[in-house]
Amino acid sequence: MNFSPRILAAVALGGATGSLLRWGVETALPPASGAVPWATLLVNVTGSALLGAAVVLLGRGALRVGRRAFLTTGLLGGFTTFSTYAVQAAVLLHEAPVTALVYALVTPLTCVAAAALAAAGVRRHVGAP
Repeated sequence: MNFSPRILAAVALGGATGSLLRWGVETALPPASGAVPWATLLVNVTGSALLGAAVVLLGRGALRVGRRAFLTTGLLGGFTTFSTYAVQAAVLLHEAPVTALVYALVTPLTCVAAAALAAAGVRRHVGAP
């Protein structure tokens, strides 16, 4: 692992930026009581798709280590959130159990599908294996 100050700063700056972007989406789309938290689902699916695409592009040596750390672990890691998803599912369990179950199942399935589809789309577009 590379723990150079430059890499740490890239991850920290990316993480702060991603977290602020997620906060902006959460603020713009606040969850209604007992309803699916659409903002969290949106950021997690979007972030998963972007990371799927980035992994293919980064596998081609498209970015140097610092920029890769900023984009993946930092920006997209800060943008997406498993902990908020888990807490929202737990809260929903008491308010709307069926909605909680649907949300708990749909989120990981759509995130994995989004990452796979984005990666496949980028592979097809750039001719990567």
